[in-house]
Amino acid sequence: MSASSLFGAYDATVTGDEMIAPDGTIRSTYRRLHDAVASLSADEFRSRSASLTRSYLDQGVTFDYAGEERPFPVDAVPRVIAAEEWAFVSAGVAQRVRTLEALLDDLYTEQRVITDGVLPRDVVSTSSALVEQMRGYRPPNGVRLHVCGIDLVRDGAGGFRVLEDNARIPSGVSYVLSNRRAMLQTFPELFANRPVRGVAEYPRRLLKALRAAAPDTAGEEPTIVVLTPGRYNSAYFEHSLLARTMGVELVEASDLLTRQDRIYMRTTAGLRRVDVIYKRTDDDFLDPEVFRPDSMLGVPGIVRAVLAGNVVIANAIGNGIADDKLTYTYIPDLIRYYLAEEPVLPNVDTWRLEEPESLAEVLDRLDELVVKPVDGSGGTGILIGPAATTQELDDMRECLVADPRGWIAQPLVQLSTIPTLANGRLEPRHVDLRPFALNNGDGDVYVLPGGLTRVALAHGEMIVNSSRGGGSKDTWVLVADRPTRVEVPTSTGAIRVVEEHVGDEPVDGGETAPGAPGASAGSDRPAAEEPPTVTAAIPLIDATELDETTQSQSVEHPRTQEGSDAQPHR
Repeated sequence: MSASSLFGAYDATVTGDEMIAPDGTIRSTYRRLHDAVASLSADEFRSRSASLTRSYLDQGVTFDYAGEERPFPVDAVPRVIAAEEWAFVSAGVAQRVRTLEALLDDLYTEQRVITDGVLPRDVVSTSSALVEQMRGYRPPNGVRLHVCGIDLVRDGAGGFRVLEDNARIPSGVSYVLSNRRAMLQTFPELFANRPVRGVAEYPRRLLKALRAAAPDTAGEEPTIVVLTPGRYNSAYFEHSLLARTMGVELVEASDLLTRQDRIYMRTTAGLRRVDVIYKRTDDDFLDPEVFRPDSMLGVPGIVRAVLAGNVVIANAIGNGIADDKLTYTYIPDLIRYYLAEEPVLPNVDTWRLEEPESLAEVLDRLDELVVKPVDGSGGTGILIGPAATTQELDDMRECLVADPRGWIAQPLVQLSTIPTLANGRLEPRHVDLRPFALNNGDGDVYVLPGGLTRVALAHGEMIVNSSRGGGSKDTWVLVADRPTRVEVPTSTGAIRVVEEHVGDEPVDGGETAPGAPGASAGSDRPAAEEPPTVTAAIPLIDATELDETTQSQSVEHPRTQEGSDAQPHR
């Protein structure tokens, strides 16, 4: 096969392809990547792509698909985002995170947003995600949303729009880290002369945010743990990777217990106080005293410990009200209300079905629209009208009439495409993007450059979730040769300038690739070392501190499902 055969049959007439314009020209952002990929023979490209997949299976980078454990598919053609466009995306994501943080604080305390008529009371009172036990609680550093994932899609004009927010347990960042490491090792020449912003800094940034969240520890280093539902959870690879790269303990519920409204971790040397828990278990399974009494995935008394101020949970219990898809429809107004700014990233147009006029219109146009449950995850429950059968449409109409609050409707967004290896050649496949943001409470929201590009591997498929057989791509944010600026209009008519300067941030590819964290094999400098454990210097509690008459942890709970993190992506 010739070198050009990889793109020889590519459908260049596809509208919205990010690499190739309808007239067949290569877009400037992708030109050098296209040339590097095209320089490889089709056999070589397929062979190395297969090696990429095998490396994921060897590392245990898997997910659950229809009850079967599979290697998580990663496609070898990266997504490329120009520095100037990323500055815009980053500013929009950070703005969104600050708004969601302000909303959560308000809803669990004063509820000014309801009193002032910006968010209807019914939106909150009818949400199953609001946790009344957390009313009045405020974390030590004020942060409830430590980690956030914002799902973006490109609209018909090529700009990014927000599809949904993920404020509970946003997952998938492990694939961002793994994709970059695997691509540097398997396709190092694609990075040549293309400096790309590094992603290996994320675990250190996450650890910093979790440390900042800790309650007062009287000068001692806080003990941080990652709480996983267990090795049978489909996102267990991510849980273990993040714990390992942060240098903290990975624990299950059976490793923790409650004493005098404090949380302790069992160790071979005795009990150790826990100050911050990065939970990867759904709220419903976190505390049998408050939520599901049959859960073995939670710790009895953990809510009491939180309310007593002795432990912090990240993300906070009750964050689901912020990513309820009905709440999502009000986010532009909430940005104006809390930040006095205009939204940087617009929403996808959305119908609120509890409004009679909207419900009537959606019922009439159901075969043209996409309908989603407000609390759905993993792509479950979604109806794509143009692809639905007559029976499916009739069934959905009955659901919408019976429970309009439980659903939203959106136009069918024609997702952008990127060349993807399918059927032995490169074909256009639909993608979305999940940037990840970290908030440590100092006013500066860190947005990981690039995030997770999810790709629908089946021809014509519009749902990119791994639970529907989707995969991922490495996402490249190109390094700017000068600081980038984004101007954000405010309600006063002034302009807030957001300036992003990479500075000494790690870079992959180009001339700096050998010294970059996660650099490919053959580098003359080592990759960044994993951080030291943060629990090693924490003194164990003295045995006299234990009062045998205080409440002990119950362990007799039948095993149940693993909560919303059971699918890698919402």
